Formats: sequence, structure tokens, C-alpha cells
Amino acid sequence: MRRISNIYLSNRFFYYLGGVAVLFIIAYAIPIMFWVGLGAFALFLVAAFLDLMMLAPGSALLDAKRKMNENMSLGDPNNVTLSVNNLSSQQLFIEVIDEVPVQYQLRNFSLSCALGKNESYEEKYTLYPTKRGEYKFGDIFTYRESFLHILKIRQVIEAKTTVKVYPSVLQMKQYELQMTSRTASQHGIKKLRRLGQNNEFEQIKNYVQGDDYRVINWKATSRRNELMVNQYQDERSQQVYCIIDKSRSMRMPFNGMSLLDYAINSCLTISNISMIKGDKAGLITFSDKLGARLKADRSSIQLRRIMDVLYKQKTKFAEANYQLLYYGIRQNIKGRSLILLYTNFESIHAVERVLPLLRKINQMHLLVVVFFENTELAEAIEAPAESIREVYFKTLAEKYMVEKQQIASELRKYGIQSIISKPEELSVKSINKYLELKSRGLI
Repeated sequence: MRRISNIYLSNRFFYYLGGVAVLFIIAYAIPIMFWVGLGAFALFLVAAFLDLMMLAPGSALLDAKRKMNENMSLGDPNNVTLSVNNLSSQQLFIEVIDEVPVQYQLRNFSLSCALGKNESYEEKYTLYPTKRGEYKFGDIFTYRESFLHILKIRQVIEAKTTVKVYPSVLQMKQYELQMTSRTASQHGIKKLRRLGQNNEFEQIKNYVQGDDYRVINWKATSRRNELMVNQYQDERSQQVYCIIDKSRSMRMPFNGMSLLDYAINSCLTISNISMIKGDKAGLITFSDKLGARLKADRSSIQLRRIMDVLYKQKTKFAEANYQLLYYGIRQNIKGRSLILLYTNFESIHAVERVLPLLRKINQMHLLVVVFFENTELAEAIEAPAESIREVYFKTLAEKYMVEKQQIASELRKYGIQSIISKPEELSVKSINKYLELKSRGLI
């Protein structure tokens, strides 16, 4: 398509011009066709002039808008709505091109429609951001044609905006709703029966049928001359810390996102759930150095603080320094707490190097080590082996999968809790582990 100033030649322009050229070619054999061709060419010029008048600014105006949320959610479907209004008094054939952020590399994104007088049109499209950060949307470009389809006129509508991609708020809200839903078990969240007695005394009340006879308060019963029982409530205001490893082991990609991104989404979700349960949520990040440190709290703005801190985290190429993490925990976490350590161990030797430090942390706090299952290896194991090369590859994959279980067994031998999870199941398994530990009275 050739460009002349702000006017573009449509595809049909060349069809019409080609037809006139054919008439002139035929005129070499039939001279009278010269005058027919000349008349057709004159008619074509008149039509082009009329088309230009109909499309001229002021006679054919468009308005286009982009509607979306102020912030986007990492790894989730985020809807964007494009609306186009025909403000003119004639029918227009419209093509709209939206400048989506460069992160998506969408170079041919457009929509087409035909709008009558004062008509409007909306269309939704979905974006899946796979990286946190700022996403810049550009202007909206519209190309309009009349029913003659000879010329196009471009109109640029200013719509530049910058949207921040935060950790998955949609996922956080989803699990929050499932926690209070009767169908929570259908989504993988387990409701566990509470074991043992690790409750705080709340009040003394009259006995009613169904109360546990083991909590009868005999002194109060003798004074009131009627059965009285102690009522307890779950211990609250326990500290739950998410510690996220930002070293090179967390750079591994899965479905367009890094393991760090999955850990961040899970951290936001478990922090929200723990505060709903009455506990305090805190955060620490580390790699070769200690990163962000956020003291455990359950105030109304704590979740926003956690989200703002997680938004800025990036992986590094350095090796994780667990010695520094141990001293950081001693300095920044006061009182026994539940610690969810998001990291990734690929070999038993990597665990053995840091196991003495993990045991020291577990003596001070309740430590849960969260690491990832390599789903590509799991798929390779299930696939049939059709050659010697594939047999060797499948054998190595099985070796690495067994080694993951050995890591969990080694941690369990020293009383350290662990979670092995596929990246997409990380949030569900973290919530279930938290609820399990609460039900067993360990926190």
C-alpha cells in the first residue's frame, strides 16, 4: 500500500486502475475502446475525488477508546476492550490497530467493522503478561473507507498509557473465595480436622448438648450449680514469613514465566490467606545478598506493602547465600514463626551443602522448604521410548525425578517440612500445607 500524506490507497484502488489500463491496452486492437477507456479513467478520477470529499476531516469522524484495568495481573487473562464510534452521518468501513506493549511482539493486531450513522462497536481481546514491570500501550490508529473503497484516511487517536503488571491479584482473590466456599475441595483446597489442643482461652459459657465434656470447668460448675464449659478459639497473630530465593536456580522458565514469578504469586496468595486466618504476614528475599525485608504484620495496608515489594523483585545470576540468610533470619524475625522458603534444589548434593543451616533455622522456627517438580522430565518419563537415545534420556529423567523425592526424604529425616510442586499447583499446595500445620497445632 502506497502512502500519500495522510491518505492511503486501498486495495480496490489498484483493481479499478488495472481495469482502466486493460481498456487502453485493448484500444490498440479496437480504436473505439480508447474513448471508452478515457471515459472510464475520467469517471475513476471523479469517484476518487468524491471519495476524498466523503472521507475528509469534519465530514467523517471517528472516536476510539481503550478500556482496561489500571493494573494487570501476572500470568492471568487480562481483558482489554476497544470501542469505536462513528460520529459522522454516513456509513464507514473501519480498520482499527491498537499499539499493544512491545513485550507481546504483536505486529499485526487489528480489527475491522462496518459502522452506520452514529453506530458503535466493541471488541475484547485478552493479554497474558508473563513478566512483572511496566507495559506501555501506544496510540490507536484508525483507517476509514467509504462505500467506494478507493481511498483510506488514517486518524491517530492519542491513547498512550502505562500499566503496571503486579503479582497475580486475580489468583489471590480466587483462592480467597474458594477458602470460604463450600466447593473449595473441588479446587484442591482441603478442609482439615483440627488435631490436638493449641487454642487460646476465650470465655466460660453454659454447657449445651454437643459440647466436649473434656472442657467442663468444674470450679465454675460448682459455683453456678450448673454445667459450665471453657470456650477456646484458634491461636491468632502467629507470624508467617515467605522467604523467596532470587538466585539463578529460580530463573528456569515454565509456560513463559520464571519459577520466581510462580513463587511470587504463591507468596501473595498465602500472605492474604494467613491474614484472613488472623495471622501476621511478612516477607524476605535473598540471593547472594539479603534483599527486601518486610516485618510481619496484619494491618489493612500490609497486603499492599507485600505487593509493592514483590513487584520489584528480579532474579540474579549469583548463587544463593544461605549463611547470610540464616543470620538475616536471626536478626529480622523475632519469635517462633512459620517460614515458607521458596527455592529450587535440583540435586541431593545441593541440599546437603545447606542442610546444616536449614536445620538451625528449623530449630528456631517451623521451616517449610518449597521447591519445584520438573514437569518436562515428568512428561519425558511418560512418553514411550522408541530409540536407544530416548531410553537413555528417559532413564536420566527418572533418576532426577527420584532425586527430588530423596531431597524431601532427607529434609523430613531432620524434621523439616517440604513441598514438591508443579509450578501451576504451587499456590494450592502452599495453602494446604499452611492449613495442615494450623490444624495440627504446630503454629
